Parts: sequence; C-alpha cells; structure tokens
Amino acid sequence: MNLDDLLSEHADIEARLADPAVHADQAEARRLGKRYARLRPIVETYRELRGAEDDLTAARELAGEDATFAAEAADLEKRTVELEDRLRHLLIPRDPSDDKDTILEIKAGEGGEESALFAGDLLRMYLRYAERVGWKTEIIDSHPSDLGGYKDVTVGIKAAGAQEEGVWTRLKFEGGVHRVQRVPATESQGRIHTSAVGVLVTPEAEDVDVQIDPNELRIDVYRSSGPGGQSVNTTDSAVRITHLPTGTVVSCQNEKSQLQNKEQALRILRSRLLAMAQEQADAAASAERKSQVRTVDRSERVRTYNYPENRISDHRVGYKAYNLDQVLDGDLHNVTQALVDAELQRRLDEAQGS
Repeated sequence: MNLDDLLSEHADIEARLADPAVHADQAEARRLGKRYARLRPIVETYRELRGAEDDLTAARELAGEDATFAAEAADLEKRTVELEDRLRHLLIPRDPSDDKDTILEIKAGEGGEESALFAGDLLRMYLRYAERVGWKTEIIDSHPSDLGGYKDVTVGIKAAGAQEEGVWTRLKFEGGVHRVQRVPATESQGRIHTSAVGVLVTPEAEDVDVQIDPNELRIDVYRSSGPGGQSVNTTDSAVRITHLPTGTVVSCQNEKSQLQNKEQALRILRSRLLAMAQEQADAAASAERKSQVRTVDRSERVRTYNYPENRISDHRVGYKAYNLDQVLDGDLHNVTQALVDAELQRRLDEAQGS
C-alpha cells in the first residue's frame, strides 16, 4: 500500500470512528482504533514534512534579501531530511500481527524445581512490564510447582485502548529458551547452577482470523491437578482439546467451570493455529517461529540472566546490560527496543535491496 492509500485509509477510519453507530460493535471499533493509532504517526510525519518543505521553499526565496532566511533555510533542509528518513522508516512493511494482542506461555525446562522458580520470576517480570506500559494481563492457565514456582503458566496480554504499538510488536521476540545462572534457593553449598525456561509467544487470534470446525476437535475432560484441598479439584472441570488436522493439543484447568476452561483452551488454540497459518504463508515468519522453543534445554538459549554479575544478555543481537535486578522488576524496554531496532534494520535492508 502506497502513501496516498494510507492517507486515504486514515481519513476514512477517522470518519467512521466519528460515527456513533460504529461503536455499537465494540470489536470493530477496537480494530479501527488500533489501525487508526498505527496510521497516525505516518500521517502526522507526512503533514510535518509537507509543512517543512513549504517553509523551506519560502526561506530560499527570501534568502537573497535577508541573511537570516539563509540560516533558516539551512536548518529547514536538515529538518526535511530527518522527516523524510522518519517517514521512510514508518512506511517499511510491517509484521501483519504487530497490532495484535499476545498469548505468552512460560514452561519450566532443564533444572527441575529451580527452573520452575525461575519461570515464576519471568512471569512476574512480564506482568510488571505490562503494568509499566499500560497493558492488561490475565492468567489463562497455570500449573504451580511445589515450591511456589510454575511448571507452566499461560498469560494473555492486551493493549489498553488504542495504542500506536500493539503488544505483539514488543513481545514477539521473547520466544525462545531463557537461561538463568544463579545460586538456587534449594542449594545449600552456595554453588551457581544453570537452568532453562522456555517461552512461547503467539499473536492472539480473533474469531475472524481463524475458523475452527468443531468436528475437527477432540475434547477430553479430567480432574484438575492443582494444590490439594481446592474445590477446583473435586469435579472433572479441566479440559484438553486436540485439533485433529494439526495434532495441536491445548489444555486449561484454571477455571472452576468446564465451559470456561473450554473457552480459554479454544482461545489458546486459535492463537496457535494463527501462528501456524502465518508460518506457512510467510517464510520469514517461519524462520522467526523456528527460533522459539523446540526443546527446552540450555543449548538453544536466546537470553541469559546472570545473577552473580547482575547481567542480562540477549544473544541474538549482542545486547548486554548490568541491570538485571531492574529488568526482572519490569524495566524491559531497552531489551525489547534492541530487538525491535534489529528487526527494523532488517526490514529496511530488505526494502532497499528489493
């Protein structure tokens, strides 16, 4: 889509959002709001560029009469170059899922109970980060470990209202194996151990994104396996859904109602199927997906959290910082920005090479 099309789309959405009838359909209004927020910086930069170019033309015409206009023209030339560069970056083709919300799964891996404890630490980090940027979070499913960590936990993360950046834009790079180096709480000799946690990230699918045929599902119910003594364990409320064409299996047990667990499981299933469909349609997306968790061991790490040195390292882009304590408290912006910048540069190189 060229710039003129984007400007026209922005004007059309602006007019539609001004129509009260549109807001009767909250899902459609939210979709339009997200798209409008995405287009807004493009339109604002374009208008600012046109204004700078008009001012530059006027300053050049007057430069022969007044030296101050010559100096102003030099400043405006620099400004127009900056605006042209910004607009060029904004027009780079984006990931089609960037406006979407996200489902993030954290799974304990190599390292036993220590890995489960670190899975809990990562969950806290993502929840704190979401709180900082104004996202809404919801624990969809969880399997706690004996010492207070998580064998696995699934969380839905949604943008609150219309934001220029969708959740997927920032969190899609979190997929992969996260390695931790620290003295475990269970270690009596003070020795540093290394363990691993897997993180799987998928864009949250809406009903219009993925159509699921009920005849292609096998649904099993069973008793939840949470801590003893809770009412959630007294009935067969947990649900396991198998998507027969792909063999994808999801389960949910957090809710007391079997129906609620089924709806949550279907929510996860839709997102996984959407990710699969995008992989098949886009070779680049497939490469990114393959970089996520295949086996949760220490060899396929994307990031290392070193407690003794208070260091965090992302091995894909060479990012390194010594503020691990702050990152684990939710200050994740610089880490995600390094990955966003790397993808932007890759897309820019591809656009220039085409």
